[in-house]
Order: sequence, then structure tokens, then C-alpha cells
Amino acid sequence: MSFANSAAGTGERTLNQTLALAFGAVYALVGVLGFFVSTDVDFAGQDGASLLGFDVNGLHNIVHLLIGVALIAASRTHALARATNLTIGAVYIALAAFGPVINDTAADIIGLNGADHFLHLASGILLVAGALVGDRQRAVRA
Repeated sequence: MSFANSAAGTGERTLNQTLALAFGAVYALVGVLGFFVSTDVDFAGQDGASLLGFDVNGLHNIVHLLIGVALIAASRTHALARATNLTIGAVYIALAAFGPVINDTAADIIGLNGADHFLHLASGILLVAGALVGDRQRAVRA
């Protein structure tokens, strides 16, 4: 399978493409699985259902699906994967910082909890780091 803008035109995936695909697949899967456990909670609201310790509701599931699809679609080219990893990573870092502030308030429409904040921070750091380090690896190979 050939991928545009991949590593030195070899058809190999770059780190950013691989990260986008892997994170996209996981977030899309979590979005789908979340619908199976969140049937007894409000679509949007502070109270979520637990999916492996992470609170989810219908809106949270849709957000996971959209992020997953965006990352999977972005994995087709290095430039798009890098930009998407950097953007989603930065948003996740911001959400990890501000998430605890909105917990248990009317603004918490996706039912966040402490586990979500940790996961958002870890995902954000990995995506941003991958976006930045991935380009260094490309420059070294060139």
C-alpha cells in the first residue's frame, strides 16, 4: 500500500501516520464501545457510565468517534497526520488542564472524571511529542 508524503517516498508510514492511525483506531473503538455501556445515562451531562473506569455518555462517545475518524483520515499523508496529531494533542493537553475545573459543573456535558483527565494528558503529550519528534526522524533519514 502506498502512502503519499511517506518516509522518503518509500511507501512506508511515518511515525506521525502510524500514531494517527493507532490513536484513531483506539478512539473510534472506544467511541463505539461507549454506546454499549452508556444506555442508562443522559446523552449529555455530568453523570456518565463507566467504560473501564472512564466516564462516558452519548455525547462523549460521539466526540471519541469524531476524533478517531479524523485521526484515521489524517493518517493518509505525513503532513496531515502531523498537523492533526499536533492539533488534537494540544486540545487534549488543554482539556486535561481545564477538565478538573469543569468537573461536576453545568459545563461538564461529556461526563469527565479523573481517569479521563489522565488519559487526555497522556494522549496529548504522546500526540504532540510524536508530531515534533516524527519530523526530526524524517530529517535524519533524508
